[in-house]
Amino acid sequence: MRQDREESLHSNELVRRMQFLKDIVPAAQNNINTKFILLDKGRITMEGQNKTCLALVADETAAVHFQLWGDECDYFESGDIIHLIDGIFSYNRSSSLVLRAGRRGKIEKVGEFTMVFVETPNMSEIRWVPDPNNPKIYVQESIIAPHSRMFTPML
Repeated sequence: MRQDREESLHSNELVRRMQFLKDIVPAAQNNINTKFILLDKGRITMEGQNKTCLALVADETAAVHFQLWGDECDYFESGDIIHLIDGIFSYNRSSSLVLRAGRRGKIEKVGEFTMVFVETPNMSEIRWVPDPNNPKIYVQESIIAPHSRMFTPML
């Protein structure tokens, strides 16, 4: 009973800290907790020994490119609703700004096909610069493209 109560408290804490995609900013911390729908998935490529693929995901406020690794590339499909716990929004090896679980984060499928979403703005298509008042924080400088340049808009 105590374990159930602790899990419930932990679950309630995550719900309180849930972020919309429009509110994420680049950071070197695994602290993003959000829920989104996977709209499209790019081709699987190899980075050394690791399988990787880029996906377009969205919630009701924005879209973003999401990096899948290893078995995640095969497991998740278009239409899956995914809960990301302790994710990170940062640059990947090809200098693209992506949301990902990283080493400390976790992703899990929590549903299918029933989620309101928008495709713009795409948070990966925004140019971010250090805040002049606090260089540890990034702020939006300009929009590179209104929609993803990697995935065709669904319209």
